[in-house]
Amino acid sequence: MSSISNTISFDEHGIDRRSINGALRSSRNATMLSLIGNPRGTYDQECRGPTNQRIADMMETADLGPFRATGLKPAVATLQKIMADIKAEEPTVHDALSSAGMLCCRLVRGSRTAISNHSWGTAIDLKIEGKLDRRGDGRTQRGLLAIAPIFNRHKFFWGAAFRTEDAMHFEASEQLVREWSEAGAFGTPASTGTAHGTLTLGDRGPEVEALQEKLNLKLAMDIDVDGIFGKDTKSAVMEFQHRAQLVVDGIVGKKTAAALEL
Repeated sequence: MSSISNTISFDEHGIDRRSINGALRSSRNATMLSLIGNPRGTYDQECRGPTNQRIADMMETADLGPFRATGLKPAVATLQKIMADIKAEEPTVHDALSSAGMLCCRLVRGSRTAISNHSWGTAIDLKIEGKLDRRGDGRTQRGLLAIAPIFNRHKFFWGAAFRTEDAMHFEASEQLVREWSEAGAFGTPASTGTAHGTLTLGDRGPEVEALQEKLNLKLAMDIDVDGIFGKDTKSAVMEFQHRAQLVVDGIVGKKTAAALEL
């Protein structure tokens, strides 16, 4: 019998990892910054704590069953429900789980602009039998594959769908963060700051990949299609807006998206 920490290939097993989360989307930087706030003033690849005291006060440390974790209060509460369901439905996986980190203010690995959602304590990395799933190899531990539907059921997005596969990573989806805000979880009136569908610096996901592909096509450029809205992507958006005689702000709103045929 294969160990639950052993890995399988998504492609070889006919699993479309890019659509595995259904309608759930990774929460965008613009959403997190506008609804929750900025955890700290500066970021790099090092893991640090929040310096914004208002946001630090939103964090809590709690028992999640097989381990303890520190994160945003509504995220921790949701994870407690997720872990209870995993214990009931996948007890072997539950007992083998441990955390590789939750609250960690840093940039997305390999990016100089996108803030990791770990910075708000809404994402968690998991180990099975003390082993980390290798990022970017197109494979997943069997145990992670088994519990991913449970995370999805509670509106957590699985990082296996990122362009650079990250199967050990689970995070509160864009939809769930907005639900928390509308319920008053962040102590401020619900306000998105940017409209649904708007893309801006720091965002990442399939929508950004589609944007980058369109920009390369429309502008005959060769920006990396990496799914991360960084400085090069913003510059390309501004160039397109200039050519299309739109407001040049580097933000992909309704008018820019329509002009790009997104």
